[in-house]
Amino acid sequence: MIHHVSVGTKDVERSRRFYDAVMEVLGLRLLKASDESADYGVSTIIFSIETPVDSKPASAGNGVHIAFDAGGREMVDAFHRVALQHGGTDAGAPGLRPEYDPHYYGAFVLDPDGNKIEAVTHHGK
Repeated sequence: MIHHVSVGTKDVERSRRFYDAVMEVLGLRLLKASDESADYGVSTIIFSIETPVDSKPASAGNGVHIAFDAGGREMVDAFHRVALQHGGTDAGAPGLRPEYDPHYYGAFVLDPDGNKIEAVTHHGK
């Protein structure tokens, strides 16, 4: 079981503007923040953005993405819309992905640092 996931950022303040809005859509909230990181969850931290500990520039991993479980298709649609409004880049519009599963409905975006994130649901609505 995954405990939490962190992605690197070059600019915590810029990334917070993006993730504060996107995480709210997914039902997560900012639990802790500093100049070096921001941590999101419900009662415990499950997702963080942070400047790399080695002080080298953050870079997105090619082929890596993080999928967040959405409550339904409307949440996936809102995730995509809000992400684009807050500096994200479209990496796959909301829609069915029958090549994964007949009920797989997801949307993909790149955050301001190029990290690929997704919202997905298997619910019909």
